[in-house]
Order: sequence, then structure tokens, then C-alpha cells
Amino acid sequence: MTAFAGKVAIVTGASSGIGAATARLLAERGAAVVLAARREEAIAALAEEIARAGGRASHIRTDVSDAGEVAAMVACAVETYGRLDIAVNNAGIGTQVHSILDLPDDYWDRVQATNLKGNFLCLKHQARAMLAAGHGGAIINVGSVNTFLGCPGAAAYCASKAGPLALTTSASAELAAQGIRVNLVCPGVTDTPMHHEIKANLGPEAFEGMKAQTHQRRIGDPAEIARAIAFLASDEASFITGTTLTADGGFHLTL
Repeated sequence: MTAFAGKVAIVTGASSGIGAATARLLAERGAAVVLAARREEAIAALAEEIARAGGRASHIRTDVSDAGEVAAMVACAVETYGRLDIAVNNAGIGTQVHSILDLPDDYWDRVQATNLKGNFLCLKHQARAMLAAGHGGAIINVGSVNTFLGCPGAAAYCASKAGPLALTTSASAELAAQGIRVNLVCPGVTDTPMHHEIKANLGPEAFEGMKAQTHQRRIGDPAEIARAIAFLASDEASFITGTTLTADGGFHLTL
């Protein structure tokens, strides 16, 4: 399948989990992909893997909470491949469990800086590049079921994932008429390193309880979330903007 032939994509948080799965899928479908994450060794290895499979990929170490590094990431895509068509803002942190009564201020700040400010910085610089080129594009922000569901012990994470919903709809209202679609994908419990950390912090019983609350009685695979993201990035979703696609096996409907 070559649905993204000639397209250029950025994927943040591409070192593992949903980000890595999305990068692989976009490359498999013909896109040139810029892999961005803080763990440079991991994205370098993934770029090599994609190249061995016949795809095109480059990588750049990026902390999305740093405006200069975000600008360099977008410049890397444009300078390397000549354009930017697709951006997947997937970078995220927040696996510690804290009661809101003793939530450390510095932890709150770190989570908001990556998950909310980082999303804003990426969207701003990506949209600027797309507008400068004049050919439109698709930006997919990655939220969580915690975008609209609170969770005991996870106030910092939930707040940081609620913000991108308003950011997505606001950006869509500004950019859609100029050819840039902005949407939000909200995964449920998915088999990623982040969720394994959460499992370790909450304990296996709590994690199994989340799986039991899912209509499909299982956790998601990163490749399943990647396919939802790829759909929103594709021309098949040409009349979809400012919306939320919840890929969670029905988890949010049970709460």
C-alpha cells in the first residue's frame, strides 16, 4: 500500500510503543518519516530498521518541551525531504502515581511541559511549515482515555491530556480553512512501555481490572492505534477535522 507516497511525516515519541508503530506504518505506506524522541539510540535503530525494509527515515533527538529543539525538528523534515505533510504528536510522560494532596510541584511541571506545552509547540511549528509550503496537511495529536476520564493518583497526567482536546479543536477552527486538518486520537490501555510502568506502579490487580472493564476484555496493540492515526492522516479522512477518535476497545463506555 502506498497511500502516503510522496508525503513527509514527523512522529514524536517515536522511540517505542505507539510512536514507533506509527512510524513503521507510515513508512510502510510510502511516507518519508522523521523520527523524534529524547532517546536518540532508539530512534537511530528504528530509522535503520525502516531503511532495511525499503522505507525512508531520518531521526533527530528532540525534547518537545524545548521550543528550539521543536523548531529544529520541523526544519529537519523540510530540509531533508523538502516538505511536511503529516505530523503525529505522540510524545508523552506521566507514569508516577501521586495523590493530588502530595503531588510534587516539579513533577506536575514536567508532565505539563511535555504533554501539553510540547503538544502546543509541535503543533505551532508544524502548522507554520505546512502553511509556508501552501499544500495543507494533517496533524494528529495523541491523547488518552484520560483526556476525558479522571483517575485517582494521576491528576498531573489526566490534566495534561485534557488540554490537547481544547488545543486540537481550537487549532482546527483556525487552520482547517487553510487546508490543515487537526484531530485527536485517544488510546485506551495499550501494550506499551508506558503502560507497563503504570502496571508496575498500580500493581497487577489494578491493571487487570482496567483490562476487564474494556468491552473487548483485552489491551490494545500499538499497531492498532497506529492504524487509527494513519486513517486520520490519509485522504480517506479528508472531511474529518477537529474531532476525537477514541481507540480503547470500549473502555471509556464502562465508567
